[in-house]
Amino acid sequence: MANASVEFLKGNVSIDNEVIAQICGIITTSCYGVVGMAYSSKSKGIASLLVKDKISKGVDVFVSPDKKISVDIHIIIEYGVNIQTISDSIINNVRYHLGYMTGLEIDRINVYVDGARVRE
Repeated sequence: MANASVEFLKGNVSIDNEVIAQICGIITTSCYGVVGMAYSSKSKGIASLLVKDKISKGVDVFVSPDKKISVDIHIIIEYGVNIQTISDSIINNVRYHLGYMTGLEIDRINVYVDGARVRE
């Protein structure tokens, strides 16, 4: 998978997809109503809550040939919150902060709610 890159007057900066995924995970988990990131286990058919140091595993990053970024984010939400509101908040926050931090053009952000839990 190709890494994202930003061109400057004096050269290029290549940003590893894992770094983009970590940034997205940090931004997402700071949003209200998100209990954590989820890694969907296809073999078990359940969503597992990821520990803090593995939040990037709940994010898939895709780089198009024209260097635009698409992101799939898998989350577990707090029971009782409005899913549409949380999803909109995540999309807006990730689009703004990721674009600001990296200078990359964000094409698409998809949010997948893989579970709901009572916040402990």
